[in-house]
Amino acid sequence: MTAVTVRVPAKVNVQLAVGGRRADGFHDLANVFLAVGLYDHVTATPADRLTITGEGRDIASVPLDESNLAAKAALALAAHAGVAPDVHLHIAKDIPVAGGMAGGSADGAAALLACDALWGLHTPAERLLELAGELGSDVPFPLLGGAALGVGRGELLTPLEVGGGFHWVFAVADGGLSTPAVYGECDRLRRARGTGDGVADVPAPEADPALLAALADGDAEALAAALSNDLQEAALSLRPDLAHTIERGLGAGALAGIVSGSGPTVAFLTADAQGSAKVAAELGACARVAEAPAGAAAVLAQP
Repeated sequence: MTAVTVRVPAKVNVQLAVGGRRADGFHDLANVFLAVGLYDHVTATPADRLTITGEGRDIASVPLDESNLAAKAALALAAHAGVAPDVHLHIAKDIPVAGGMAGGSADGAAALLACDALWGLHTPAERLLELAGELGSDVPFPLLGGAALGVGRGELLTPLEVGGGFHWVFAVADGGLSTPAVYGECDRLRRARGTGDGVADVPAPEADPALLAALADGDAEALAAALSNDLQEAALSLRPDLAHTIERGLGAGALAGIVSGSGPTVAFLTADAQGSAKVAAELGACARVAEAPAGAAAVLAQP
């Protein structure tokens, strides 16, 4: 085998319920993922050693060394299988970088699949999910696609039923937001309100039954009414300009607008393709239109 290319989707969090800060610094989550049709492509080819290159959207902001999650994925899989991590990984970026859409995590998931196929390992899907979870909280979901509820740190996944398609517009902000910084600001705001930020101070996160029903029914209006993100206040605190973006999208007719994950991308749910086109026209060059749910990361080429 000379090359394997994997296409991997972005995600939007239609619910992100954040529990209190644990002793290990993480937070328990009820994280409802929805895969959307914006994709990165990761190609694995044989090499004398692990190398990584890239192209495409915001590639200048992507580390092309062993700190990249794709490289970490290759190293983790090689260690698990007892093989040398001799592979060249090429990442073609289209998912926004540091935008709350799990682009880096998607590349990690894609690298797991691509290297597994290139090296002929046939690793069971359950083990790939475990390796993905060890790499990061958002890495497992692209291996499932569709929709899923993530608990624990978000890495423990249960697939969810989706009864129809949903139309989205993503307003990609200039610059990124650090996920640890957003969680830290969430904790700070909780302390500032006097409620505390620990596990004993914050209700345990739970999935919203109304939101799960809206997904299962394919009901865009019901989903719009149920969207929630406990990190949105913190993201807006760090990037107040995002509030204006939300106002513009809602003014153009979006059913709802929400910060995606830790931000700074803002996700707008619309009633149909025409609604998406109208919102995208209002937002201008920063807008990306996509439909959901998208499928799981998948091998496209296996010569």
